Amino acid sequence: MNTQEIKIGDDGISESIGFLLIFSMVIIGIGLVTLYGYPMLLREQTSADEQIMQKSMIVLQNDVKSLTFKTVPYKETMLNTGGGSLTLYNSYDPKSLNSGITIMHGIQPVETNFHPGSLRYASTSADSVISLQNGAVVSHKLIQPGSVMTAQPRWFYDGATNTMVVNLISFNSSSVLSKGGLANVQMRMNQTNYSVLVTSDVVCLGYTPDTSTGGDDYSLAWDTYFTRTMGMVNGGCNDGDAASIDYRLPVTSGGTLVIKKYDVDIVTL
Repeated sequence: MNTQEIKIGDDGISESIGFLLIFSMVIIGIGLVTLYGYPMLLREQTSADEQIMQKSMIVLQNDVKSLTFKTVPYKETMLNTGGGSLTLYNSYDPKSLNSGITIMHGIQPVETNFHPGSLRYASTSADSVISLQNGAVVSHKLIQPGSVMTAQPRWFYDGATNTMVVNLISFNSSSVLSKGGLANVQMRMNQTNYSVLVTSDVVCLGYTPDTSTGGDDYSLAWDTYFTRTMGMVNGGCNDGDAASIDYRLPVTSGGTLVIKKYDVDIVTL
């Protein structure tokens, strides 16, 4: 009897130890997944949201092209902002007034302080911002300097005919617009005007980046586009504004400069 009782007790102890070992392994596994796996999944989800919004911004850019260049009167696009929000900053909004374009023909202003406004996507979990601004899709990191242009605007220079076309696109609305989750972006054309100038002097473009607190500085992205894509020369101009970054346009004396301005209304988000 005594031997049997001792044997039963040993079996109980073995089962308890086995249960504790298995339970400990499960807890350790859950802890490792929580410590390493979950943050990795969040990062992957955030990266996926950003990539989706990059593509969505290019879709919106194509909508703007249809309105401005194909004379389509109205466009509507449904998109998912993921873990962020989409906000419209009007061309006359104080946050947008710190970024502007000025075009000078010699000492004569051709276009003064054009402010495009922007459709701006900001993620609540990422450190990056994506904007549709003046026909281009640009982005930058909140905690790092620099910016990149994902999709270029539709500017054009033909060296054979010495002709340059500059398209300036502004965003406006009748109210403050901001949306998270599913957004239905409705756009329509408001005003269009253009001017044609036969050049007899140097033509310069002054770009003033947004350097306000909490603003979006896309100066590097636009500098790369101006100099490498459009063949502008950085410097050599003076429009009297020390805060602006000046570029000399490739169109020479006797050439043609065409400036087209489009005002796009964002009806709703």
